Amino acid sequence: MGYGDLSTFLDYPEVECVALCDIDDEWLNKRAADVKEKTEKKVPHLYKDWRHVIDNKDVDMVIIGTPDHWHCLPTIYACQAGKDVYVEKPLSNTIEECNLMVKAARKYNRIVQVGQWQRSDPHWDEAADYMKAGNIGRIRTVKVWAYQDSKPTLPVMPDSPVPAGVDYDMWLGPAPKRPFNIYRFHYNFRFFWDYAGGLMSDWGVHLLDYALEGMNADLPSRVFSGGGKFAYPDDAMETPDTLMATYAYKDFNIIWDHACGINHGAFNRKEGLAFFGENGTLILDRGGWEVQPVMVGKEARMEAVPFKKKGKARDFTTMSVIFWIASRAGSYPMQISPSALG
Repeated sequence: MGYGDLSTFLDYPEVECVALCDIDDEWLNKRAADVKEKTEKKVPHLYKDWRHVIDNKDVDMVIIGTPDHWHCLPTIYACQAGKDVYVEKPLSNTIEECNLMVKAARKYNRIVQVGQWQRSDPHWDEAADYMKAGNIGRIRTVKVWAYQDSKPTLPVMPDSPVPAGVDYDMWLGPAPKRPFNIYRFHYNFRFFWDYAGGLMSDWGVHLLDYALEGMNADLPSRVFSGGGKFAYPDDAMETPDTLMATYAYKDFNIIWDHACGINHGAFNRKEGLAFFGENGTLILDRGGWEVQPVMVGKEARMEAVPFKKKGKARDFTTMSVIFWIASRAGSYPMQISPSALG
């Protein structure tokens, strides 16, 4: 997401990129060339150590597009140095790290935004407001799912030498020392516990966020889950390819359900949310939302709401910002909503 984020920011004339950082020379040089092509300006500073970015007095703001295990320290150091931060989701891998990052943002009075860019698409709020008005009745169950055939099996691969131009020690950083393996590097870091939490801490971060928003929910009283490597028991992934988790509240449950290698989830959607009310079910995803009424015999308890397609994302005014890109999703660059900052 690092270059996806930067590319969107560079669409705004107030933005200037003065520094790029990546532990992999291949991607550092490629992204520097991409920025030059897009802006017709050469990036003045290319680094392989993120601390040089923090020390650069010309930097006003950083984008932290690293693997998840590298979100905490750069965020804290940037705040200490008086720089604002856009950090990719999930905020971190542990509650302790999250608390430290929030504490730093408040202590140094910095703007820190997490990559929950769905909050910038108006239809999510429109759907949440519709529910909060009581239109579908009392909600007892919220189901959230991601069925992703784009998350394939990873056949076991032997360890190998570190590729030329890669600072692997810096890539590992606070993670345990391990031999280099191509499947633990770049995009596929998501499926190893040392660095991330699998599909739940990828898609789940976005979708569970709106389950919480729609229900005005805080912390649950209990969480229980079950799952495992049911689809690919012998592949290289460590995180579950199949998982269900229940977040128990006083008078409702939020249920997470994910599966790698399957592309047909509930309501024939690969991913989404469903709020089950006593009068109707509101179904929500990145494309829009709709309401299916509860039928009692041949009588509908409410009128259906036909599918309401997403509208244009909210615009935002940027400050004059400078960006840092660290080792992001390797050969899987993705584009982000133009309203990434919400």
